[in-house]
Amino acid sequence: MIYEEPLPDKTVLDDLQTVSMPYGKYKGQIIINLPVYYLEWFSSKGFPEGRLGMLLSTAFIIKTHGLEYLLKKKY
Repeated sequence: MIYEEPLPDKTVLDDLQTVSMPYGKYKGQIIINLPVYYLEWFSSKGFPEGRLGMLLSTAFIIKTHGLEYLLKKKY
């Protein structure tokens, strides 16, 4: 059996810039605009399950590793 790498989800970077936090202190704030200390708190306590947790952890990695350029749209 041949192992095939899963394709990356192309909607993740768009969702980081459009999906808002559904609850908590920053309810309504776009995920990528959340402060780093809030994402660090989630990192230490555990990200939520599902897509929201994946988006929060991705935002945490992007912001703490200086990868914001990935979010710039190229036209």
